[in-house]
Amino acid sequence: MPHASQQFLPDKDLLYTILADLKRTVREYTTAATEANCVAVRQLFTDLTNRTLTLQGNLYYFMSQHNMYETASPVQQKEVQKQLQSSQKMLQQTSQLVKQKFAQPAHTQQHGQQPQASHGHHGAYYAPYGAHVHNPYYTQQ
Repeated sequence: MPHASQQFLPDKDLLYTILADLKRTVREYTTAATEANCVAVRQLFTDLTNRTLTLQGNLYYFMSQHNMYETASPVQQKEVQKQLQSSQKMLQQTSQLVKQKFAQPAHTQQHGQQPQASHGHHGAYYAPYGAHVHNPYYTQQ
């Protein structure tokens, strides 16, 4: 039987495990928030995500200050800018695609029918998010 003074893991390893778990939890909360259809549930997971991010950031800072966390090699500013521009371009293209898909004139939709999806997929699969239930984030034009 181990003595009370013996540790199962060194502090550094224990904290690193907690840090990794906090990062995983943030991913799970973020997924839950993006998939929530209820405003209250979405807000709950958004709040949990933010609080967990704060906790994770504080733990990372503590570990970094005590030389318990080895950071990756520094990235060149040029590479960061390249990735940022690529992400912004993708966001613009996605936004334009969504606007094109859902901004069809009213005369092209017959008696409240949803636009049909292309590429041979079933139209119901591509119905606007929450179209079948009340969704405050979706407004039909």
